[in-house]
Amino acid sequence: MKSPGLQFFYETMDFANIFGWCASTCMILGYLPQAVVTIRTRDTDGIAMPTFIMMGLGSLFFVIQGILIGNWPLAVTNIITLACSVAIFSIKIYNDYFRKKRPRGL
Repeated sequence: MKSPGLQFFYETMDFANIFGWCASTCMILGYLPQAVVTIRTRDTDGIAMPTFIMMGLGSLFFVIQGILIGNWPLAVTNIITLACSVAIFSIKIYNDYFRKKRPRGL
């Protein structure tokens, strides 16, 4: 007889969800280190704004899709990447529009 915890696992986890959570882990581990470096260094010179905006919007739409269809690996992955994107976008805007407008030496 299976324990109640394992029974829940066997009933809710199918191969599609297992692959979804594996993909989620890979995406987060691939994206998060770069986001952490960008947040720490505040260096956004190599980030192309149009591409970055499109990737952020893609994450937002995947969050919505994941919630609507009940695909939690998709939703969770893109909530995390969207949060990182918002942080990096904020730093990019600050660097491009506020920091560069200040005269040097101040």
